[in-house]
Amino acid sequence: MPASESRAEDLAARLSALGLATRVEPHSTYTSIEVEVPEALPAESWQEVLEVVAEADRFGLFASSLTGRTLWAAVNEAVPATGDVRGPGRQR
Repeated sequence: MPASESRAEDLAARLSALGLATRVEPHSTYTSIEVEVPEALPAESWQEVLEVVAEADRFGLFASSLTGRTLWAAVNEAVPATGDVRGPGRQR
């Protein structure tokens, strides 16, 4: 399992332990975690949830009257430690 997937699984497990149902999906450059946030989530639980997703590389919240609230987080794939990487045809 790639490191990003492992980190994402750890974050998902911690969110699940807080009572939230999680979805983890690997992508080509990152792994995402999504949770549906209930309207009645207490403020103390929000604090714990935010502490978990703050460990991701980025996170956000989608909120709509039709679909409710979805919290998402993304863990990037590790960048290779090969020195100066500038893309195809631009390496030294």
